[in-house]
Amino acid sequence: MTRWTLAALAATFALPACALFSTPNPVKTKPFGVRKDGAPATLWTLRNGNVEATVTDHGATLVSLICPDRLGQGADVLLGFDDVSGYESTGNQYFGCTTGRVCNRIKKGRFTLDGYDYQLAVNNGENHLHGGGPRSLDKVRWHGEATTSDGAPAVLFIYRSADGEEGYPGNLEIKVVYSMPRVGELKIDYTAVTDRTTPVNLTNHAYINLAGEGAPTILDHELQLFASRHTPTDDTLIPTGAIADVARTPLDFRDPTRIGLRLEQLTSTPALGYDHNYVLDRDGKPGLVDAAVLYCPTSGRELRIATTEPAIQFYSGNFLNGQQGKASKSYPLRSGLCLETQHYPDSVNQPRFPSVLLRRGEVFRSTTVLRLSAR
Repeated sequence: MTRWTLAALAATFALPACALFSTPNPVKTKPFGVRKDGAPATLWTLRNGNVEATVTDHGATLVSLICPDRLGQGADVLLGFDDVSGYESTGNQYFGCTTGRVCNRIKKGRFTLDGYDYQLAVNNGENHLHGGGPRSLDKVRWHGEATTSDGAPAVLFIYRSADGEEGYPGNLEIKVVYSMPRVGELKIDYTAVTDRTTPVNLTNHAYINLAGEGAPTILDHELQLFASRHTPTDDTLIPTGAIADVARTPLDFRDPTRIGLRLEQLTSTPALGYDHNYVLDRDGKPGLVDAAVLYCPTSGRELRIATTEPAIQFYSGNFLNGQQGKASKSYPLRSGLCLETQHYPDSVNQPRFPSVLLRRGEVFRSTTVLRLSAR
């Protein structure tokens, strides 16, 4: 987690006087249905070359990512829905959303901060998951607008989370920028400021299938993670506080490995497959580092992920249950996977982990870059 001064944040989001674009592929908008609260949802489209992404203001959600295979045939590689009603349905398992205030798990939803005890929603067994209940970041309507980022068309989402919302302290202003600065590249920038110390850990929860959403499995995909260690967990998937090597375990993806090769060794564990936090091999390097490479042999599509975060959660779609997604396609068990760049789970209760605390006068900043190609 990196922090800047408030003046630096203001400079980061200083917008040009004219919002019009001179690029050949400006951001386009269209309606995306009506939320249950009666508010309209909007879909923004970003394009650079033969890669296209769409995002919506419901949950600052990444809805689609269309890219070509080795034969040049385009397909959407993200699980999701055709309009906002799907994202408000019980079939939605955090598809593509911005997740927080604190993504992943907090033990029993409890933490102590500056002498005060806080109790958050318990929505994952006995633990707090992905920001909690009806006002977690994936469920609220964000303010969205077309803008530019480093000269490239972009979409900026802003949400102001009030003090006490979902039990978290402090008024928190969050900004998420989706941009496509280069062909085949989607960049996600997060910033946040607060008026009171609060934990912040943001990620995107996209479900990926590089054969195309609706393809039946991700077990044939090959995954490489630039991580030689992970954070072991208890039976409720809360970290024990230890950092362990992945060597000689089913968690070892240091070399490209077929996801289905060793998954059966984990299906009888509490994780029910892969649902593990990997500590990235930063070796003291600041800024963006390689986190993961995902490859689909059938389509030839490859996804490379770089991030400023210290960790990445690999989740193998263990609770997908055949819900109907885009164009009524079925999403069965393990038909999508998540690679969530993040700080470690339960960091607010783990003093040995990198801190997720954001204090007044500081700025949270995080960047993740998805790079798509085919071979």
